[in-house]
Amino acid sequence: MSFTVLVPARLASTRLPNKPLADIAGVPMVVRVAQRASESGAARVVVAGDDPSIIAACQAHGVEAILTRQDHPSGTDRLAEACELLGLDGDDIVINVQGDEPLIDPGLIDAVASTLATHAEAAMSTAAHEIDSVDDFMNPNVVKAVLDAQGNAMYFSRAPIPWWRDGSANGAAPAVLPTPAPLRHIGIYGYRAGFVRQFPSLPPAPVEATEALEQLRALWHGHRIAVHVSHVAPGPGIDTPEDLARVRAVFAAAPPA
Repeated sequence: MSFTVLVPARLASTRLPNKPLADIAGVPMVVRVAQRASESGAARVVVAGDDPSIIAACQAHGVEAILTRQDHPSGTDRLAEACELLGLDGDDIVINVQGDEPLIDPGLIDAVASTLATHAEAAMSTAAHEIDSVDDFMNPNVVKAVLDAQGNAMYFSRAPIPWWRDGSANGAAPAVLPTPAPLRHIGIYGYRAGFVRQFPSLPPAPVEATEALEQLRALWHGHRIAVHVSHVAPGPGIDTPEDLARVRAVFAAAPPA
């Protein structure tokens, strides 16, 4: 199995300006992400940035990077352009690693790639892990996933799904979680390059706008998403200055091996 990791990186960020270039133990965040991704089995790791400063930062640390347009509405659109620029074949497997995940597990990247490679019927793959907290189950910022018997996604939602009818009284939060445990979606995606190029031209799904979850567009149009279920939760991503401070503390204490 051969696959390429693409790391989309957008300079503008409302909550954390210039986020891809944020310093983490002397190295820009997006470079840290690419370095972690390079520890996976990927044949190639490429940052797809929207600003020359991102490209320059990557090149200064020996990371391959390509400049993409600044007007993409989403990271998936940026990936589609990157696939074109790199001349990837339609059947090539591409893994989208978010540019704010410097603690991502390289093994998770491999697992998402392998899941897509072994699910010939799927256009995409992603990951999930078991929820162990009622608070997380009820939290709309924690996206839940429900799978079918083949390990393909049936639905993703910010709502607590599957809802435990007999464990909840009058719609209140359950005292304990149902068995089997509900699944939390992890925001890493695998694509076949031909599909990621097609994705931006698919009309958005009404349910996609309701849930604010882009992956629902694929399900709405009848494409399958294979899901790897991990036994460990992912490392924290970075969305805010507080998140950045926590990750900097991790690197200061013991940089990930």
